[in-house]
Amino acid sequence: MKFLYPAVKEGKKYLNPVPTKVDTGGNMLGVLWKFLTNSAETFPKQKLGPFSTDVSIYQQPAASGLRITWVGHSSLLIEIDGLRLLTDPVWSKRASFSSRIGPQRFFPAPLAIKDLPPLDAIIISHDHYDHLDRSVIPQFAASNVPFYCSLGVAQYLMAWGIQKERITELNWTDSRTIANNCTITALPARHFSGRSLFNRFETLWSSFAIKTATHNIYYGADSGWFDGFHEIGEAYGPFDITMLEVGAYNENWADIHMGPDNAIKAHVALKGKLLLPIHWGTFNLALHPWKEPVERLMELAAQMNIPLFLPKPGEPTVATGKAYTSQWWESAKT
Repeated sequence: MKFLYPAVKEGKKYLNPVPTKVDTGGNMLGVLWKFLTNSAETFPKQKLGPFSTDVSIYQQPAASGLRITWVGHSSLLIEIDGLRLLTDPVWSKRASFSSRIGPQRFFPAPLAIKDLPPLDAIIISHDHYDHLDRSVIPQFAASNVPFYCSLGVAQYLMAWGIQKERITELNWTDSRTIANNCTITALPARHFSGRSLFNRFETLWSSFAIKTATHNIYYGADSGWFDGFHEIGEAYGPFDITMLEVGAYNENWADIHMGPDNAIKAHVALKGKLLLPIHWGTFNLALHPWKEPVERLMELAAQMNIPLFLPKPGEPTVATGKAYTSQWWESAKT
């Protein structure tokens, strides 16, 4: 089966690359009851951080040409061969439609929006609240930074103050060169979209290959496992770093979230070198203990001799091709 083709619609809804079940595990009251009665430590008992970023580091380029600051969840400041890219910027206290209810951050964002260095592009993978933050986007309205997003997401960006001419929507397999011969290619992912129960699948969700003359990296955003990772690896790999989701998984979400086991599988299929886990350690989005994703990932990586890249939140960290594990989460008592 071939997977590298533009996304298609059935009526108003985009289709996944393979049949996909989106299951919230029953009615909303049932889901709420599961969260209320769950005994796992899904939110850290001990306050994490505070974490901070030494912004003076950004005054000098990374010696290797590749440096990454993990702001938390799927928000990454990627410095790659003279360019700075920001992925799925979420700075709010909650990943929710409301500032009063919904999943709450474990720690404040370590780097303020106003302290970000000049950006060359912002990448938005899809429109879920933990990837598209309504309070953040207007803060870029007065800048000239371009946005690259999946099909349909521009409507939100424009509504929140971003000029249409600064937005490029991408279908799967679409590529754009942004500067310095850096190419961004939107690629298939197995997930869904929607900012309510009534508009699911009406905008697209994507992963991204980002390639320069000397580096090649993969931002996976949100995706369940599918065989398309093999094809992406063959066509666009190998990758110096794969950034893959490892958190917010359970048996009902097996089609739309990978968890550590399938993230390792995807990393291998993608022909990745370093694996940087994302989508964990920041919000309580599932029923598993908050440390479980990284602990399981480290166990699997050790068994398979896969080097991990695990910087401390807010720590601009140079990627040299060698494993780096800050083990920041181990300071939190259980």
